[in-house]
Amino acid sequence: MRKPTISLIWVVAVIIAMGLLPVVTKSVTLRETVFIMLMYIALASSLNILLGYTGYVSFGHIVFYGIGGYVAISLIEYYGFSIIPAMIIGGLFSAIIAYALGQAILKLRGAYFAIATIGVNEAIKALVENLEPIGGAEGIYLHIDVYNPYGGPENAIWLSYYLMLVVTLAVVVVSWYVKKSKFGLGLLAIREDEDAAISLGVDTRSYKSLAYALSAFFPGMVGAIFFFKNGNIEPGVAFHLTKSVEMIFMVMLGGFGTIAGPFIGAVAYERIRGYLLVSEAFKNLHMAISGVILLLIVLFMPRGIVGFICDKLPKLRRYLE
Repeated sequence: MRKPTISLIWVVAVIIAMGLLPVVTKSVTLRETVFIMLMYIALASSLNILLGYTGYVSFGHIVFYGIGGYVAISLIEYYGFSIIPAMIIGGLFSAIIAYALGQAILKLRGAYFAIATIGVNEAIKALVENLEPIGGAEGIYLHIDVYNPYGGPENAIWLSYYLMLVVTLAVVVVSWYVKKSKFGLGLLAIREDEDAAISLGVDTRSYKSLAYALSAFFPGMVGAIFFFKNGNIEPGVAFHLTKSVEMIFMVMLGGFGTIAGPFIGAVAYERIRGYLLVSEAFKNLHMAISGVILLLIVLFMPRGIVGFICDKLPKLRRYLE
């Protein structure tokens, strides 16, 4: 059993503290804010397994969020599943799809892979829009009765909140464990120089496919929880490319390939986004402003906030990476 590092301990502790705040205060507004924050942390940390550890940038990673959501909501609405097994099945289905896709598109590198992931997202979105058994372009709306076993909609919302907290903690711990494992070292070798990794005996095809599948499993569960809480799912929301860009932004802002980076990036982005959306001057420009910030990060802080801090204060490295 690997000993938890300081970076993992404090990130997990802060997430738990954040998660308990709405429970203690019983504040609905705070619950909704923290829910979104937890969702962003989970999405960013899951993408970090692929982007941060292998260097492969997926611009269509939100496809697994949508797939997991559709699988789970279909199971709940049409087959009477409860949220927990539906959520797990949604995550597993996303992971299986990712592994199968990885066998093909992970042969590509750089911009070619990034473009391929966009194509995958748009193809699956178009497919779902034309599948009438799952609602087509209108999507699926959960009947109010599905919430009765949980004690009604309000209790179901709280259950969704607790599940998001658990999934967020799980993805952070798994991300840390992967980084510290032999598998993680292989992924980092791929990120630094894939050809050199191949010459050293790393099975890059399998490693990349497994990383892709693992990074898809958690967004699948996150999508299931979000749309269960929301009460409906539709293609335009489930497969919106903007979410993929947001995920990349959070990882790059905080610092890719680190444990604290996605957490810091997600929390910072949620606060920035929240401010911009309520600002009369900037509410319609939040993505454009995020793009400018991302450009500045790439130019002046290519390793994100964590990398910048570690460069300036090397003693803090053990607390962040």
